[in-house]
Amino acid sequence: MMAKKWDAPDESVWGKSRGLSPGLPPYPLIRHLLDAAAMALHLWDAYLSENQRARIADGMGLAGELERARNVVGLCAGLHDIGKLSGFQFCSLHGSQYLSAELGDSRREMTADRFGHDVAGLQVVQEVLADLGFAADAELKVAERLAEIVGGHHGRYHRVENSVAPAFLGGPAWARQRTAHAAAVHELLGAPEVPGVFKAPAAVLVTGVVILADWLVSQEDYLRGRQQRLEPVLTDHFERSLKDAPGLLVVAGLARVRLQRKGFSEAYGIQGAPNPLQLSVMEELRQAVGEGRRGGIVLVTAAPGDGKSETALEAERVLSERFGTRGYAFLLPTMATSDQMYGRVAKALLRQAGENAGLTLVHSMAWLNSAYADDDLETQGVLTCDGDEVGERRLRAEADMRPQRWLRGSKRPLLAQFSVGTVDQALMAVLPVRHNALRLLALSGKTFIVDEAHAYDPYMQVLLGRLLNWLGAYGVPVVLLSATMPASVSDRLIKEYLQGAGHKKRELSRRSFNAPYPGWLYVDGESGRETSISCARRHEQMHARSMELDIAVEPVVHGRGGGSQARLAVMERVLKPVSEGEGGTALVVCNTVGDAQDTYLQLRQRFDQRSHEEGGTVQLLHARFPGDVREARTREVTEGLGREGPRPVRRIVVATQVVEQSLDLDADIVISDLAPLSLLLQRAGRCWRHENHWTAHGYPGDRGRPAWASGPRLVVLDPIAGGGKTPEQWGEVYSEHLLATTSRAIAGIEGGTISIPGDVQELVEAVHGDNPDFDWNSPGASEVKAWTVHKGKETAERSMAGLLAIPRARSVSALHDLHDLPGEEDEWEVSTRLGADSVRLLCAYVQEDGRVTLDAEGEQPLPQATSDGKMPVSSVREVMRRTIPVRADWLKEADPGSVARPESWAEHPMLGELRVLRQFVEGGSGRPVKVGAKLLWLDKDLGLVRK
Repeated sequence: MMAKKWDAPDESVWGKSRGLSPGLPPYPLIRHLLDAAAMALHLWDAYLSENQRARIADGMGLAGELERARNVVGLCAGLHDIGKLSGFQFCSLHGSQYLSAELGDSRREMTADRFGHDVAGLQVVQEVLADLGFAADAELKVAERLAEIVGGHHGRYHRVENSVAPAFLGGPAWARQRTAHAAAVHELLGAPEVPGVFKAPAAVLVTGVVILADWLVSQEDYLRGRQQRLEPVLTDHFERSLKDAPGLLVVAGLARVRLQRKGFSEAYGIQGAPNPLQLSVMEELRQAVGEGRRGGIVLVTAAPGDGKSETALEAERVLSERFGTRGYAFLLPTMATSDQMYGRVAKALLRQAGENAGLTLVHSMAWLNSAYADDDLETQGVLTCDGDEVGERRLRAEADMRPQRWLRGSKRPLLAQFSVGTVDQALMAVLPVRHNALRLLALSGKTFIVDEAHAYDPYMQVLLGRLLNWLGAYGVPVVLLSATMPASVSDRLIKEYLQGAGHKKRELSRRSFNAPYPGWLYVDGESGRETSISCARRHEQMHARSMELDIAVEPVVHGRGGGSQARLAVMERVLKPVSEGEGGTALVVCNTVGDAQDTYLQLRQRFDQRSHEEGGTVQLLHARFPGDVREARTREVTEGLGREGPRPVRRIVVATQVVEQSLDLDADIVISDLAPLSLLLQRAGRCWRHENHWTAHGYPGDRGRPAWASGPRLVVLDPIAGGGKTPEQWGEVYSEHLLATTSRAIAGIEGGTISIPGDVQELVEAVHGDNPDFDWNSPGASEVKAWTVHKGKETAERSMAGLLAIPRARSVSALHDLHDLPGEEDEWEVSTRLGADSVRLLCAYVQEDGRVTLDAEGEQPLPQATSDGKMPVSSVREVMRRTIPVRADWLKEADPGSVARPESWAEHPMLGELRVLRQFVEGGSGRPVKVGAKLLWLDKDLGLVRK
């Protein structure tokens, strides 16, 4: 490349204006570009994992030339706002008044049409790079990729052919300044050469780095300080930016911490030695990984209560050392299970000197969790836009939506070194939403752990498979945990990962990946070689956790009538030993909230007149409690039936599906409504869960099992047995085909006993596995219809997910493929789960004097926002913690006045979306509100009731 002298960058061209000191000139664009380039270099050095750096370099054809790849990343960040050298400069009166005469006088010639500066940048980057001397065919192709990255730095990729009006870009003076700005960045970076290739997956990661660098150096406090003390020359400014970058990373909570790895018992606070499954991972997985270079996937299978979570963390220790990842993302099915796992992970990190490590709880309501105290909820403004694509309302939304410290802000929590949350947050990475590249960056640097991998419907399984495909392309080590996953599902997920890693679909179709149960299967990403737990360790695990589960099927009748087979009559009979003599603990799992509420009332009346709130024997837990109540009840239930105790003398917990995954409960007996077999086994996993541990180390408080509890027992209340039918109130909670198949399967269990773990996989396959030999002539037309409906729904869900998800990693040619569905820009426009839309409902109380309060007692007035929609963080939290997710169609026929939010909330980004159920207070409690054909009210003991 020939050396050439360029114009000096005109520092009257501004990069940041809004939110800065109005008495000073705006922050010069060239300075912001250099800030971003410096931060990108530091992110490469200190934030990216070894694995990420290798994948980016590989994607540029620069394997082994990491320094060259690093400089290209810096160049991408240094050019990200080049599109602001355009009509963008006139979108701020304060900014444009400082423009030099040569540029300012051209305003009349430039179009008044408004275009995004990201799209302008996409259009001009190739021309700018050509001016710098990148003219060879290969260089021009790579320049097009750099243009896509620049165009995508606001989180959404655009088509290269998208264009802005030439008048928006300005005349020759503007073009010269674009080249001058780019040349200054290029020179200070050491004049990096563009690579010969730039593959799409690598470019996606680089986009994530550019977005993150831009956000970090666009923080309001930082920009105000730099604005007031500009270094006289750009070289000094760049040096200062390089020195500032580490501090910004630390303050943001993104600095990496090296854990002081402890032994198993010390790391996890577990009394006793690791079990055979955990020992196998600690010893044999290391050998299986060997000298692998491109990641691998581990599937861990074991019965509930076998310590899969600790097994996963030990696998992470092995995999991260081999594949150069830093930290992990631990994803679970629900917010409740995520909340509990967050506490466990936090303790494990503290025991290993990880107190300064970034650890985040990642789900939509995470900031309301009590783990985040009010004094942590600070807002740090990030000035990422200045008027061309985002209006005032959106800017307020980005400031208010997540009022936590930097790392807890919107879309950022996955960037932490360690994160625990719902799998939905990860699945957003493969949906066509804004900033999906940032999510892929966040996930690709960590070991990826998915708990309860069997718990997702076909729609979510396809999205999970698509994400595994991208992680396979990035060489990310993956750990999948499951107690009841059909082989067909695990086989598909492993093949998606391997296809992403570069294995041909045709070759994979000839293979089958079957994990031993219990045990683990490891498949190397590069070679496709598979290794599994040794037979000796597997047999040790089977012996150590061997349990004979007694399954008693009780035919029941729902609703009125039924006599001795009435559901509640059967339940009372089964629970009688708990209420008498020595007592004991029982877990009753219902399929709907309504059933749980009715069951709780009946059992409370029968066994203990005291309510849950009054410390009664019978407790109730489901998803339709206000958030703060649900969190408290989950904690109370978990402590009462947990490993450490204290163990209650008598306790009957009535719950819904919220207890069947990842909650660490142990009951003397489990009673469950009929559910698909895999879920029945999950529920049964809450029975005698800690028996082996207590046998070895003693029962909490020396209170052992009651005499009537001679072994683990699952009682299934089956409305289908004996020719019955599925209760109408269950609706479409579960597939009729799966319920009928499960009913037949458990009725046919020889001796009424399941051997755990020996019989588990066979039973799961019989009900949930692919069954090409389905007999269309048996057992009857109704079953054929149910099977057809089940398979049709499954196929439709898979097809819908396949259409919505972004392409597989190796199928992407142009980066706009990641946003190729018109209108699907923001996260609330797509869903990671199928089902009825939900809204959040706040139950408020109208007092006799007309005041509306948060409490029935009338002591907490409903907070009101100021005229601009703002409200103190503590007030927002107070409101949101009391909300309940409900189906949107419940409120369709509601009188608008009965569920309308306060007018002052309309502009608030969170409160503006709420529905407020106004209950008139009578006798100290709220009266039911007629909503359509139903009555709706919040009962302090029952939660939200709908009758």
